[in-house]
Amino acid sequence: MIKSRKLSYLFLVVIVLGISFLAGCGPSDKTIAAVQPAASIPDGELDPAVWGKAFPNHYASYLKNNEGGMTEYGGSDKVSKYKKEPLLPELYKGYGFAKEYNEDRGHTYALQDVREIKRVGPTTTGSCMTCKSPAVPGLIDKMGLQYYSAPFSEISKATNHSIACADCHDNKTMALKVTRPAFVKAMAARGVDVNKASRQEMRSYVCGQCHVEYYFKKDTKEVTFPWDKGFSPDDIEKYYKEIDFSDWEHPDSKAKMLKAQHPEFEMWSTGTHGTAGVACADCHMPYQKVGKNKISSHQWTSPLKTLEQSCGACHRNGTDWLQQRVNFTQKKTFDLLLQAEKASDSAHKAVNKAVYTPGADRQLVKQAQELVVQGQWRWDFVAAENSTGFHNPALALETLGKSIDSSRQAELLANKAVGKKK
Repeated sequence: MIKSRKLSYLFLVVIVLGISFLAGCGPSDKTIAAVQPAASIPDGELDPAVWGKAFPNHYASYLKNNEGGMTEYGGSDKVSKYKKEPLLPELYKGYGFAKEYNEDRGHTYALQDVREIKRVGPTTTGSCMTCKSPAVPGLIDKMGLQYYSAPFSEISKATNHSIACADCHDNKTMALKVTRPAFVKAMAARGVDVNKASRQEMRSYVCGQCHVEYYFKKDTKEVTFPWDKGFSPDDIEKYYKEIDFSDWEHPDSKAKMLKAQHPEFEMWSTGTHGTAGVACADCHMPYQKVGKNKISSHQWTSPLKTLEQSCGACHRNGTDWLQQRVNFTQKKTFDLLLQAEKASDSAHKAVNKAVYTPGADRQLVKQAQELVVQGQWRWDFVAAENSTGFHNPALALETLGKSIDSSRQAELLANKAVGKKK
């Protein structure tokens, strides 16, 4: 009898440990014991150094965002994207991204970089500051819609603090919170009350409030998310077409173009990790031991730099295998992305010839211009997204395939328009 009880007890221990192991591999909504702050944080405090006095380990981790560092297809150094993609100035001709377009140095440099980028000029509005500083929610509360249309030069003077603790945390409870109105409105339109979100959902929502596709409303310049029809490139394009929105006119093809921003949330949400309930923070803010404490890393960077902590908790094949799989996906995506760029460039040139050819079939030219927009929009949706396809490999490759097809069709129609000139 005693032996039987011992065996039953051992069996129970094995089951419990097994469940614990599996639970540790996936996301959990159970509240993790709060780290007791070393000091209180005043209401309205934006300076991360002050928050750092209360949470020195987290602050030390946050400061690592200053270190930079590149991976094969991206990273956190101020490197021009033109080096690897020399066609970008052609594709963005007539728009600010043709002046300067760099890799993002990271959250701690966001404010400095947006102030210094050549894309910002006298007509730039406050809406371009919306995700660059924790001061923004307070400015929106104070100024209302006037914040978005106010001159960038004035709005940017309101703070010297780049993205920091107050952007995502309540200063009393440290609970995660969404601070950008555009995300709250867009999710509400989709039937989601952000205030009722689970902790695991919030570990993506605080990222998704900025790492998204967005546009500025024509009349107020209010930052708005184009999600009424869905998250996919096709859905968002339909939305833009319905409201007759475009970012600029390309001077060669005279096509009304769309510029994608950085749709990480959209790509992730329908990818393998997103649909499995794996949050942004699970991979980009892995747990780490600091002395006797266990904290979430606040160095927001590529999981490729922390493969063991970011991926090893779920994937047991070793870091070499993980690195190879990521490289495989990203190389396939980047190679096809370059092909899509070439196709789009060729389409602009062909349509340009048709536009300025007397007697060219104007109806065919118009159709070719529409296809130019469709092609470049889909390429840009993948190019502007910061995972080089990894957040959603299937959608990335599908989207690039559609991009190439649309651009080549545009080229064929433009050539046909010239051939049928009257």
